[in-house]
Amino acid sequence: MSTVATTAEKTIVEKTTVFQPVAEKKPHPDEKTERKAQRARVDDRFKVFCGTANEALCDEVCNFLGLTRGLAQVTRFKDGEAYVQIQENVRGADVFVMQPTCQPVDMHLMELLLMMDALKRASARRITAVIPYFGYARQDRKDKPRVPISSKLVADLLTTAGADRALVVDLHAPQLQGFFNIPVDHLFASPVLVDYFKKLNLPDLTVVSPDAGGVERARFFAKKMDAALAIVDKRRVEMNVAEVMNVIGDVQGRTCLIIDDLIDTAGTLVKVAQALVTAGANTVFACCTHAVLSGPAVENLVDSPITELVVTDTIPLSEAARQVSKIKVRSIAGLIGRAIQSIHEETSVSRLFI
Repeated sequence: MSTVATTAEKTIVEKTTVFQPVAEKKPHPDEKTERKAQRARVDDRFKVFCGTANEALCDEVCNFLGLTRGLAQVTRFKDGEAYVQIQENVRGADVFVMQPTCQPVDMHLMELLLMMDALKRASARRITAVIPYFGYARQDRKDKPRVPISSKLVADLLTTAGADRALVVDLHAPQLQGFFNIPVDHLFASPVLVDYFKKLNLPDLTVVSPDAGGVERARFFAKKMDAALAIVDKRRVEMNVAEVMNVIGDVQGRTCLIIDDLIDTAGTLVKVAQALVTAGANTVFACCTHAVLSGPAVENLVDSPITELVVTDTIPLSEAARQVSKIKVRSIAGLIGRAIQSIHEETSVSRLFI
C-alpha cells in the first residue's frame, strides 16, 4: 500500500510540475503579439503589379499606399514575343495590375493580358485591371461599313484574361463602361486639374470645350472654377484632321482654358487655340488627362499660341515633350491610390469625385 501511495504522490508531483509553466503563461503576452502580427499580414494579400508602360506612376501609387511594388519579370524574346513571370506568391491575394495601354499600344495591352492570365493561374483571389489610359477607346462604334468595335473587343479580352473588375481614368466616352461585363470604377482627373488652375487665379476665365462631345466635361469644370463656358464647333474632314468652324460663346478679352480628355497629334487643339485668339481671347491655356502626343504633336504645341498645357501622368511623356517648358505634368498617383485602397477595403469610391 505504501508503495502505491508513493507512486501516486510521484504522479501528482509530476503532473503539478508539468502544469505550473502553463499556469504562468495565462496572460499570453507573446501570443497577443503574434495575433496582431497575423492581422497585420492581411496586407500581404494586397499587392500591386505593373507592366513596363508606366512604372514611375505605379511606384508613386505604391509609395502612397505604403506598399512595395509586386515582383514580376516582363521581358521579350528575340522575335518580340512577350514573356511574363510573377515572382512572388499571390495565392488568395487581392491583386491590382496597373498598365496604361499607351504607345506602343498593342505591346502594352499584351503585357497586361499576359500578366493577368499569370495571376489568375497563380490563384489570385481577385484581379483588378488598373488602366490609367484605356487605348482603343475612340473606336467605340461602327461608324463605317465593315469596321470593328475595337473598344468592346478589348473589354472582352480583359475579362477573358482574368480581370474581375476594372479601374479606369477619363474614358473617351463614359458609356464605354457598358462594354464591360465586370464592375468598372471610372475616375476623373478633374480634381487634380481644378486644384492646379484654382491656384493660378486666372482673370476673366472662360472654360472652352473643343467640340460638342466634350461639353459635359467642360461644363462640370466651369462650374467648379466658377467660370464662363464656350464651345468650339468643328468639322472633322478625315482621321486626325479637323477643321474648326466657329466659336460659340464670349471669349473677347478673356482668359480661355481648353479642356479635353486626350491630345493626340494636337492638330485640333492648336486650331481651337488659334480660333480663340482670332475671336479676341487674351491668353489661352489648355489641359487634358491623357497626353498621347503622337506624330507632330510636340512641334504643333511649340508653334501654337497656347501659353501652357497641363497634363497628368497617366501616360509618360516622351523625351521631346519633357523638353518643352510649356507642358506641365500633374500627378494622379494620389487619386488612383485612394481608389485602389477603397476597392481593397470595399468602401465607396464616389468620395473621390468633386
